[in-house]
Amino acid sequence: MREIILDTETTGLDPALGHRVVEIGAIELMHHVPTGRHFHQYINPERDVPADAFDVHGLSAEFLRGKPVFAEIIDRFVEFLGEARLIFHNAAFDVAFINAELGFLRREPLPSDRIIDSLLLARQKHPLAANSLDALCKRYDIDISRRRKHGALLDAELLAEVYIELIGGKQPTLTLSAAPAASLPNFSGRRAIGARPHALPSRITEAERAAHSLLIDSLGPRAVWHLLA
Repeated sequence: MREIILDTETTGLDPALGHRVVEIGAIELMHHVPTGRHFHQYINPERDVPADAFDVHGLSAEFLRGKPVFAEIIDRFVEFLGEARLIFHNAAFDVAFINAELGFLRREPLPSDRIIDSLLLARQKHPLAANSLDALCKRYDIDISRRRKHGALLDAELLAEVYIELIGGKQPTLTLSAAPAASLPNFSGRRAIGARPHALPSRITEAERAAHSLLIDSLGPRAVWHLLA
């Protein structure tokens, strides 16, 4: 199963007010394990970067001016996503911005049935606790010392670790299956012996059989031995 962990940085809080995406970071997981593949791109928002947004991520309008606009990176971005499940922390925020950018270019929005919000997972698992990304990193003892400011790729990397913890941690899946005794080794390292191909000959003599029959007859007609016979 392929999953993509995503994060964005923006010029503000609401795309309806003209704010734009300035950075996208995405990490690929395969069966909940990071593959090493990632997507990272700074984006020219074609507008100014307000001071409060700069204080969050440190990306200035001057730095972003020479970066590609969203239209130039959209094909690579959509190709990287493929048909994978998409994991965001506070998905409503990031999805609104990405869908706005896709809408400007007349592209289909992100499919809602493939989106997982790790914030909702965290609230279900820790309903009375703080569930910001920083708080979850501290809860799961994930190193955030590199995090001086928000950055889409670094936050996606941290979220990947948090997401794995939220869905059960790093323990490998243990699959137990029954197997025939003949295929299992015993403690000596030799193969265990299965059913015999031929029954062993009886060791009971005729005299012993006759004596046993006399004993059963002496127990009366309601003796359980008659039922077994």
